[in-house]
Amino acid sequence: MQTRRSASPPERRPVDRAAAERAAAQLLVALGANLGTPGLRDTPRRMATAYAEMLTPAPFNMTTFPNDEGYDELVVVRDIPFQSLCMHHLLPFQGVAHVAYLPAERILGLSKLARVVELFSRDLQLQERLTTQIASWLQEQLEPKGVGVVLEAEHLCMSLRGVQKQGAKTVTSALHGIVRDDPRTREEFLSLTGGRG
Repeated sequence: MQTRRSASPPERRPVDRAAAERAAAQLLVALGANLGTPGLRDTPRRMATAYAEMLTPAPFNMTTFPNDEGYDELVVVRDIPFQSLCMHHLLPFQGVAHVAYLPAERILGLSKLARVVELFSRDLQLQERLTTQIASWLQEQLEPKGVGVVLEAEHLCMSLRGVQKQGAKTVTSALHGIVRDDPRTREEFLSLTGGRG
C-alpha cells in the first residue's frame, strides 16, 4: 500500500536579486561569455528576474462549495498547461496536467485545479514529485472520495542535451482513494485523460 506524504506548497522564499544577478554574471563569464557585448550586457539581470519569476508561486485561496446536489461522478480538467524547472539541470520541462477528483462533501471551483498545478510547478522540481504533490494536496485539502493526476511533459534536459531525443514525453500519475482502489473508477479516469488501464 502506498504511503502518502503531506504536500506543502513551496514556501515564498525571499529572492536576493542582486546576489542572483552577480551569480548569473559569474556563471556567464565562467562559460566564456563576454558581458561587454551589447546583447549580453543586461543578461545577468534578465536571468535573475526570469528565475525569480519561474520559482515564485502565486498564493491563492482554495474556493470550495457545499456539494448540495450530491454530485458523485468524476470531475476532470484536462490539458492544463504547465512548466517547471528540473532540479537537476535548471532546464525547463513543460507539458499538460490532467487532474480529477471524485467529490464528497465539497466541490471545488474549477479554476483552482489549474492553480494547484501552477502552485507546485513554481519550484525546482522532479516530475514524479510534482505529480504526487498535486494529488496529495488535493486529497488533504478537499477530502474527496478520490483524486487522480496525470502529467505529460517534455524535458529539455533530455531533448537539448544528453540523449537529445526531441519530442519524447514523460508520463507520471498519482491516484488516491477510490480513483486508485476501484478498478472501474480508475479505468474511467485513465480513459478520460487519454491513459490506458
